[in-house]
Amino acid sequence: MRFLLLPLSYTYKSISWIRNFLYDNAILKSRGFGISVISIGNLTVGGTGKTPHTEFLLRNLYKSFNIATLSRGYKRKTKGFLLANEKSTFADIGDEPKQIKMKFPNLKVAVCNKRVEGVQKLLEHDENIDIIILDDAHQHRKINAGINVLLTDHNNLFINDKFLPYGKLRDNISQYQRANIIIVTKCPTELKPIEKRIITKDINVLPYQKIFFTYIKHGEITPVFNYHTNKINKDTEILLITGIANSKPLVEYIEKNISKNITHLNFPDHFSFDKKSVDKINNTFIEIKSENKTIITTEKDAVRLRENTFLSESVRKSLNYIPIEIDFLFDDKEVFNNQTINYVRKNKANQRLHTTKN
Repeated sequence: MRFLLLPLSYTYKSISWIRNFLYDNAILKSRGFGISVISIGNLTVGGTGKTPHTEFLLRNLYKSFNIATLSRGYKRKTKGFLLANEKSTFADIGDEPKQIKMKFPNLKVAVCNKRVEGVQKLLEHDENIDIIILDDAHQHRKINAGINVLLTDHNNLFINDKFLPYGKLRDNISQYQRANIIIVTKCPTELKPIEKRIITKDINVLPYQKIFFTYIKHGEITPVFNYHTNKINKDTEILLITGIANSKPLVEYIEKNISKNITHLNFPDHFSFDKKSVDKINNTFIEIKSENKTIITTEKDAVRLRENTFLSESVRKSLNYIPIEIDFLFDDKEVFNNQTINYVRKNKANQRLHTTKN
């Protein structure tokens, strides 16, 4: 049946090619704002790990610079520009911006459907911003970013993919050339140097590009609400709730490190848990007869479930999430950190020089 989607894929590819041609030849214009801008994105839809990589970048820059993040706020219920505060819900700003705001409460987290307008509004709010990080913006060519970070999943490299709806590509493969940094995400921790060289060659990394390889680190199981977590062991019956693009790595991690006794409720990415779906969660947990049972979800799903009013009390008491971070293979963390920090410092110095001259 998928082959019936090929004509639509070719149509999508043609539209994408025309759009990029117009930007490449300056028929459509890109705009700069005189401040540091880092774009984090991919060529495919979902599942490459943008949020943990954004958080890594923020931890690296947060203490030294005045930072703002800007995204569309996917699946939020609001419109236009919105600057998050401590009372903003995921319905206001989206689950990923909400997660970032919770971790970095003093960070300026903004959402806007039109990113040019979003940058303008941020600078009106604070003209001393040093850097804006654009989330999921590799396809957004109306803004010139100083550094474009392109993510690709180790298990599904963009060079092996096809266009939507047949595959997951949403932009031409050639657009990887606009990236300054390419990060191969979700790598196995035992990735060998020869595999690194093969992937680097297959992608055809260009002289001006740096390529990095990262893996996921899982944190301690953490209660979503203020309840004590019961001791979890290999005999614990686990109800796993996921609403992310690819839950397979999490399932494998739990089976290997926690328990193989998993009942999995798998919902679509960025799923909004309504009463019907939460009733299913409540009833499924009741049906697990063991007293040694618990619930595990992802950090992103926990953001949405934390504000849900349909969860039963027993589910709330048993609901936990596993936080994730990323780390770099081949001792490349400092190389990445230095490249991004030096870019912002140099650009900030140029801004000051330009202001002094004016």
